[in-house]
Amino acid sequence: QVQLVESGGGLVQAGGSLRLSCLASGRTRSRYAMGWFRQAPGKEREFVATISWNGGITYYADSVKGRFTISRDNAKNTVYLQMNSLKSEDTAVYYCAADTGRSIPGKDGSEKEYDYWGQGTQVTVSS
Repeated sequence: QVQLVESGGGLVQAGGSLRLSCLASGRTRSRYAMGWFRQAPGKEREFVATISWNGGITYYADSVKGRFTISRDNAKNTVYLQMNSLKSEDTAVYYCAADTGRSIPGKDGSEKEYDYWGQGTQVTVSS
């Protein structure tokens, strides 16, 4: 079992920055990939970014590439999402997820590969 708790969301003006954190507990010694997803009002949940167990491999959705950075600190059991140059279309609930079946994530960011999810944190970008 893995428990995930996101934090760091809030209200920010367009062009601003936020850093989300995801603290993992439970089965934290295993080497597994982690990801961030988001769901905007009225839309399906979509892939944002993913990272391998050691942080050496990362993939991003085209919509956030160059603006968002995913990272992890395994000593702190925490995954981060640094979000810069935020746009109103980044407004969503952001979810952290663990892919405990793989240490290297897939490029396609398929939700089906992630078996543990946090409850989400709201990010609102005002224009």
